[in-house]
Amino acid sequence: MQLGTLIERLQVEEDANLALEALGDAALFAEVAEMGARYDETPAAYVALSASRFANLASDQDWLDIIGAAERAPDPARAILARMLRWSLRRDAREQASMSKAHVEIR
Repeated sequence: MQLGTLIERLQVEEDANLALEALGDAALFAEVAEMGARYDETPAAYVALSASRFANLASDQDWLDIIGAAERAPDPARAILARMLRWSLRRDAREQASMSKAHVEIR
């Protein structure tokens, strides 16, 4: 499957749910569900938006890392999705921390 096709298919909620379930990573699913809830998103919506954000905002190094992981993985699509989600979770955690810090400073 082409990377562009994967990202496109993740925009369909049912496909995003299936992809997230196929990862078989309960801890990652919990993190996605928790972070998605912070943004009023279902886990599937968070998956879809994570893929889009990665496609639009990832650095060249992030792209090299994800392509390298895909080349080494027995299931490249799973490896790519897991990397995209972890990238998005880290990015969103930093954003949430920054917002919390700004909220405390305003008080």
